[in-house]
Amino acid sequence: MNIVHAAAAVIQRQDGFLLMAQRPPGRGWSGWWEFPGGKIEENESPFEALQRELQEEINISANDATLWFERSYIYPDKKVYIYFFKVTDWTGEITPCENQLLDWQNPSYLSVTPILPTNLFVLKSILLPPVFAITNIAEMGEILFFERLKIKLEEGLKMIQVREKNLPYQDVKKIAQKILDLAKPYQAKVLINDNEKLARDIGADGVHYPSHSLIQLKYRPDFSICGASCHNLKELMIAQNLEMSFAVLSPIQKTKSHIHTQPIGWEFFSECANKLDMPIYALGGLSHENLQTSWRYGGHGIAMQRAIWE
Repeated sequence: MNIVHAAAAVIQRQDGFLLMAQRPPGRGWSGWWEFPGGKIEENESPFEALQRELQEEINISANDATLWFERSYIYPDKKVYIYFFKVTDWTGEITPCENQLLDWQNPSYLSVTPILPTNLFVLKSILLPPVFAITNIAEMGEILFFERLKIKLEEGLKMIQVREKNLPYQDVKKIAQKILDLAKPYQAKVLINDNEKLARDIGADGVHYPSHSLIQLKYRPDFSICGASCHNLKELMIAQNLEMSFAVLSPIQKTKSHIHTQPIGWEFFSECANKLDMPIYALGGLSHENLQTSWRYGGHGIAMQRAIWE
């Protein structure tokens, strides 16, 4: 199969809107919407290709193109390997140079269609942070946990799952309410593990469903964020079909909490992540150093229960 390497720019304004381009008449997939970019030429780096394509397509130069993640997608006639760069600052006035339509889109409420399959994952990912933290109060104790939580929120942590399975409902509710109160000033999202009643009682942002609960769901619950824990491709497909906000795939490596569980490894993680149009976090024995590895294998980011609080 023919393999094509490409670079794409996820250009985002300060208001969060993203620039999308419609492929012009005469090109493959004419009329479909995508992020600006194109094929990487021989002896060209992904960044060099990005800058050239931006000049040729929309008359700008990126000032701060940051490699966000890498992803592959299989079309009927070829496999496309794409380097997605996040661009928030540029020089020049955005102008369509190739007879294409351009439009700024709110990623939460898209109005253009159809969108190229390779871009669907990006549009869902832009709404989620790269690091997903899971509480570990049972091991740490409340005092140390809340000290570390404050530090992490100051450092930019944006999403936390309250997962304390061995505590009574009222104790978890008290802890979750305190986490929610601390998180709100930082616009950090708080999800409750597997307890819709608790999430509604305290006004949490969403619920995270373990795999045994995920497979029982008939439809996506009406929370703004719904996450799911998965351990294989079948469970991931269920999560995607339910239109969950994201999934967590584990365990990538050996963990203290599941010492007898065989890790799935990065290759299997990549195989799964690149088959889906849903953001996937890697979980299991990971630390901050593994974030770029997750991006390289097609993941959205990493989830951590222990290393995040160290």
